[in-house]
Amino acid sequence: MTISLGSLIPTLQLAIGPVILISGVGLLLLCMTNRIARVIDRARLVAADCEVLDGDEQRVCQLKLEILAQRATILRSSIATAAFSVLLVAVLVILLFCSALLQIETASLIVALFVGCMCSLIGSLVLFIWDVNLSLKALWLDFPAGFRGVGNRNRGRAAFSDRSLLRRSIQHSV
Repeated sequence: MTISLGSLIPTLQLAIGPVILISGVGLLLLCMTNRIARVIDRARLVAADCEVLDGDEQRVCQLKLEILAQRATILRSSIATAAFSVLLVAVLVILLFCSALLQIETASLIVALFVGCMCSLIGSLVLFIWDVNLSLKALWLDFPAGFRGVGNRNRGRAAFSDRSLLRRSIQHSV
């Protein structure tokens, strides 16, 4: 059975959308892998600092390491779900071409693959947002103890809620 180029063109047009999705998710994966590399590098630096600190500062150092470990785990999951999304798109494109060449009906399978791809991408983005929020939580631990709001539920937010205190801390650091 041969297929003409004229009958293959609609399949090529149909496959363009998922292929563009692969490119977009690829850029997202690049961003995520850069973030996990920075988390790993930061964890190595913080771990080295923990060895020379003691008391309250060592506890803060350990909290930073816990957050960094959690971020690394979340980013790994985010990368895995994004990669799974790309895998599903690649299978979808292959299925589109195979169904065109073999002239078989695979619409329900194509829909299932596309929905799975989108659900996986959504999961990856939710995990990515979670990582961003955790990185902000870790940021508060980098402020001096007086500005952290230690013992405060909102770690640091309360210490910087007063604008005059914020201005003084900025002037003092400059």
